[in-house]
Amino acid sequence: MFVIITGGGRTGTYLAQTLLDGGHRVRLLEHRHDVLARLHRELPTEAIYEGNPTDPQVLELAGIREAQVLAAITTNDADNLALCFLARQRYNVPRTIARVNNPRTAWLFNEVFHVDVYVNQANILASMIEEEMSLGDMMTLLKLRRGQYSLVEEKIPSGAKAIGIPIKDLHLPEQCVIAAIIRHGEIQIPRGITTFEAGDEVLAVVGREAMDDLAALFARPETLPNSHPRA
Repeated sequence: MFVIITGGGRTGTYLAQTLLDGGHRVRLLEHRHDVLARLHRELPTEAIYEGNPTDPQVLELAGIREAQVLAAITTNDADNLALCFLARQRYNVPRTIARVNNPRTAWLFNEVFHVDVYVNQANILASMIEEEMSLGDMMTLLKLRRGQYSLVEEKIPSGAKAIGIPIKDLHLPEQCVIAAIIRHGEIQIPRGITTFEAGDEVLAVVGREAMDDLAALFARPETLPNSHPRA
């Protein structure tokens, strides 16, 4: 895959190195001399192209007509929008990805400007904090299908609702699959008749809308507000 990255900041540098390590062809465009000096210390020379990424002539010389992906990650949102629009409208680049620097401008990053995917770091952090707060001890290991599904892990505490009930009778959410159970250090493949035990580490693939329901099955039991210890 041939990817053109516009913007040689830390994010662009890390992205370029990750893609190069994965065997992809990369061309990173940058025109700031101080940034270029650092780039030549951190990336192969053939992956760096000197020039203003918003200049169509620079884009063409960098090979944008052959690119499969344009990653517009400059520090200027207007430039990122213009780059995505130009990449699709003039050069028919199949895929565009843009970085949002100012969350207030995120609403502009849509199909009108030919932005296929945008990365709004403020929204990502907010949603991650909100998700972690709502899921208790459940940990998200991996996001799938642009965040629509997640691979999650949780260690089942004593007293959880799911303990002792066969998986087939748990009425799991529709968008949920129990992938594996780690019990006493060994992986078990779950079956319909498998029951959970306290201390089990459960790996599951779950849809965004079903995460709360799954978390409730594995949650720590709550003390009833009206319960009192016996005398």
